[in-house]
Amino acid sequence: MYPSLFLAALCLGIALAAPQLNQSIDEQWSQWKATHGKQYSVNEEGRRRAAWKKNMKMIEQHNQEYNQGKHSFTVAMNGFGDMTNEEFRQVMNGLQIQKLQKRKVFQPPPFAEIPSSVNWRKKGYVTPVKNQGQCASGWAFSATGAIEGQMFRKTHKLVSLSEQNLLDCAWSEGSGGCSGGNMDDAFQYVKQNGGLDSEESYPYSAELQSCKYSPENSSANITGFLTVPKTEYKLMRSVAIVGPISAAIDASLDTFRFYDQGIYYDPNCSHEILHHGVLIVGYGFEGAELDNKNYWTVKNSWGEAWCIDGYILMAKDQDNLCGIASSASFPTV
Repeated sequence: MYPSLFLAALCLGIALAAPQLNQSIDEQWSQWKATHGKQYSVNEEGRRRAAWKKNMKMIEQHNQEYNQGKHSFTVAMNGFGDMTNEEFRQVMNGLQIQKLQKRKVFQPPPFAEIPSSVNWRKKGYVTPVKNQGQCASGWAFSATGAIEGQMFRKTHKLVSLSEQNLLDCAWSEGSGGCSGGNMDDAFQYVKQNGGLDSEESYPYSAELQSCKYSPENSSANITGFLTVPKTEYKLMRSVAIVGPISAAIDASLDTFRFYDQGIYYDPNCSHEILHHGVLIVGYGFEGAELDNKNYWTVKNSWGEAWCIDGYILMAKDQDNLCGIASSASFPTV
């Protein structure tokens, strides 16, 4: 469970970069650039500042509305602040949903006892949060996360796997490298290839390179993958039984990009148009179990500085918010 005080404590790293009330806009801009190591050409600075200022205005308005009880979460300025929404979607999203051959569907046992909350991080299934950089490769991080979890279940050893291996080598299955891809194609590549290298042996560069897969460095293999039925109830049962599960979501909204703390709920988030691959590592509730404050615990790939320590709590049982149950899957090992 994530009580409000604990959430606030986790987000202090972001709060340190927040503007002071008595700062001028020039001081805020200078502080933000220094905090995030931003440097621009003379021609670019004006455009970046204009985008940052617009995002600051949105953040301030949202948090004012939060104080009025209109939202369940806060937002905060972060390292994405100098990008327009369109630029951000092009660089950081990139999931390609394809309607290919019929997928095998997992049916969670109907009578299995399901706990009210699950946290696979505490059970050792989840590697630290990674950073995809300015490469639309969230699909690869989602896929490695799911494979890492299933390999841990099988071997009791947690090994960080190579997203770069997927970027460089999964072309025959439909991967577009930093131009996008999807988790099922990544799973299919690992199955057909007969393995996936470790992160240590094949490190991430955030850019497309030639394929350097090395069988002697392979640290995982899978026998296939299964799709989860498209309901939150069955997704919950699957997460509880299987472990971390890959999911496709709409991560295109500015409220998602600047998420800070609380349970994320934005009615404008689409459950049909999915842009980004993430990893569901559990679920839980804040307050009473039945007071409609249920959430999914979701691991992102935008670095640990993106609050909460690289995770987001997304509203659960709220009409499939952001499409979290629309395209979920996991590998079999």
